Amino acid sequence: MNVEILSTPLTNEDRLESLLQRRLGGRIRNLRIVHLPAGLVIQGRAATYHAKQLAQHAVMELADLPILANDIEVQ
Repeated sequence: MNVEILSTPLTNEDRLESLLQRRLGGRIRNLRIVHLPAGLVIQGRAATYHAKQLAQHAVMELADLPILANDIEVQ
């Protein structure tokens, strides 16, 4: 049986989101990185402010662009 797997290329944001999820162990739900011309916006939901801070520091370490906003909602 021939099986053809169709794959869509990952964007840089997708790769960064994947790296962050692995590093953060799933602490951020609905994690999304929005790339704007001037930098990045981090979005998602976290249970603690500590998780939000960990996400921000991970993005600072992994990305070459500045963080414009950390819009992770703490619930």
